[in-house]
Amino acid sequence: MHDVRQIDLSAQVERVKRKTRPWKSIIALLLAIAAAVISHQARRDSNTFFTVNKTTDQFIAAGTAALFGIFGSTATYGLAGKSRELLEPKVGTSHAGIVRYAILIVGAFTTLVITLELFTVPVGQLVLGGALTSVFVGIAAQQALGNVFAGLVLLFARPFQVGDAIRLQAGALGGALEGIVTDIGITYVRFEAEGRVMSIPNSQVLNAVVGPIPPAQDDPPAVPDGRSGTPGGPEQPQPRPAGPA
Repeated sequence: MHDVRQIDLSAQVERVKRKTRPWKSIIALLLAIAAAVISHQARRDSNTFFTVNKTTDQFIAAGTAALFGIFGSTATYGLAGKSRELLEPKVGTSHAGIVRYAILIVGAFTTLVITLELFTVPVGQLVLGGALTSVFVGIAAQQALGNVFAGLVLLFARPFQVGDAIRLQAGALGGALEGIVTDIGITYVRFEAEGRVMSIPNSQVLNAVVGPIPPAQDDPPAVPDGRSGTPGGPEQPQPRPAGPA
């Protein structure tokens, strides 16, 4: 009885945490906005000629800029996780994961840029250098990025779903491959065939011919040979007609 009460209490605590989680993210977002406004105002006051205490304003600007980075990161991570929890029962695990990754990327980039601006770091030069770096990284990781974009196409086009029994046919796969789709990820499609789970790159799946597994054809029935009583059986001697001895 004591164990049952502990389990119920743990479940109630978990439900309360899930309900309060979005409020924590919203409060962190509001605190991040307030910190950005205070940091900007303090930085502007420190640059004026008639400032009373320039060092204090600079200290406030730097401290609130750091707080913006902390609160912004917390809000981004919390809102991304909550969006995945809300969308997963409706659109599936794969689509909810894409939304979570998109919120994380956009939120992290926005938080980083605003934080650098609050610290008066020249973002323009960093963006130019980052663009050049991205070009070289994109060329080096062309195959991996191709699998990511192919995964997005598969998730939105939906030629098949998790649990479907399909046939993939392509030269890169070595011919035809039949099995059941177990997972559609960002870079790989997990495919169960012949008792084994294989991970196939999304780009190869996108270039393959996809279709349902055709039904198995039954063997044609055996035709009696006209001489024996059983189909395909050994030949039996036929009785002779009655006649004079």
